[in-house]
Amino acid sequence: MEYKITAPFDKDTISKLRSGDMVYISGDIYTARDAAHKRMKETLDKGEALPINIEGNVIYYMGPSPAREGRPIGSAGPTTASRMDKYAPELLDMGLSGMIGKGKRSKEVLDAIVRNKAIYLAAIGGAGALLSKAIVESEVVAYDDLGTEAIRKLRVENFPAIVVIDSEGNNLYETAIKEFCRE
Repeated sequence: MEYKITAPFDKDTISKLRSGDMVYISGDIYTARDAAHKRMKETLDKGEALPINIEGNVIYYMGPSPAREGRPIGSAGPTTASRMDKYAPELLDMGLSGMIGKGKRSKEVLDAIVRNKAIYLAAIGGAGALLSKAIVESEVVAYDDLGTEAIRKLRVENFPAIVVIDSEGNNLYETAIKEFCRE
């Protein structure tokens, strides 16, 4: 199925999406990669508040290239999600509703997705220039000193992604293998 959805995601929207569905996201999402996740974890460990509200929001695992003249952002392709696996369960337990990246996730992340009725989406790797066309605004909102790994708030319009792990734990990376394997 194909859906047009709005970020941040609400639980009703998430509950309707199934592994393998194509979505086009409009609204506000945040970017964060390894260094930003590490800093968020350090902040939480100190008992301090995060610089962004995680509740109901979506994090896109991406570090953009510099913007060309007249564009809000440069190439904006996904990074490997498994690098954030040690941080994701805690953020999901705090109310993060969705993640966008590429590649497989750990069992701990899958369990946290199901526990929190969240979702994991994949953006197409290698298509960063094309994906950037769906980003209409970009603003650094935290950790500016991290450069491309700073947390950004993005306004997106019809950003394409595929539901990989739905709120029930169905995982496209597993079901697709079973469906297309020949014995």
